[in-house]
Amino acid sequence: MDRISIFGISATGYHGVFDHEKRDGQKFIIDVVLHVDISRAAASDNVLDTVHYGEVSELVVEHIQAGPWDLIEKLGNEIAQAILATYRSVLEVDVVVHKPQAPIPVPFTDVTISLNRKQKQHTAIIALGANLGDPQATLAQALKDLGEELEILKVSPVAITKPVGGPPEQPDYTNQVIEVRTERSAHELLDLCQSIEAKHHRTRTVRWEARTLDLDLITFDQLRLNDERLTLPHPRAAIRGFVLAPWSWMDPDAVLEGQLVSRLAADAADTKDIIRL
Repeated sequence: MDRISIFGISATGYHGVFDHEKRDGQKFIIDVVLHVDISRAAASDNVLDTVHYGEVSELVVEHIQAGPWDLIEKLGNEIAQAILATYRSVLEVDVVVHKPQAPIPVPFTDVTISLNRKQKQHTAIIALGANLGDPQATLAQALKDLGEELEILKVSPVAITKPVGGPPEQPDYTNQVIEVRTERSAHELLDLCQSIEAKHHRTRTVRWEARTLDLDLITFDQLRLNDERLTLPHPRAAIRGFVLAPWSWMDPDAVLEGQLVSRLAADAADTKDIIRL
């Protein structure tokens, strides 16, 4: 995971268990490390695609000056939670609170507490596809089913695509891509997708056969995973135009494995046959 680090943010706060600490105040120094994917910003060179470290620093100062609280443990947690709530793209944050003027009756240099907090909500990309029954109606219902269980942030236009692999003479596919936010883990989100597939009578007998509904988990935050049930990012997403094209329509600045999705879509062999509805 990429990191943005800011060290030595300082301001006067009024935290401590003694009355004089809350009355007179003292200097607090904060270090923060933001675990965040910077590949989108690296591709776009646009400050809107990254976390503005100046704004983060101001947020930290606001919380140093808030309160007061008895413990620097409380201060550190407030800062961490505020950063995660304000910047959803920050997946994890490390906070160190320094209290160099703590009322300790022996010589010392510094007192610190360190903590790590993770984002409770995750962002994922899901690809939807169908080529049996009434595919457009099926995708519309699948979106409703997903929307009852998680927050749908973005929805791509619908694409009509040619089958890639699998048995010959299949009908064309109807495809769509969505971006969602959820508190579920990656495996829990996979379970949800498979339960919705089952609701629409999805069967798995022949690889890449025609299907009533296919819900593929493409990315989950910046998680890299490869186990018996799930590989993330999806191992074939970077070469599948039927995923990449609608994804790029939905989010022209989207990045997959450090590359613009729009560029990957342009290079995918099946993109030329895709029809946008």
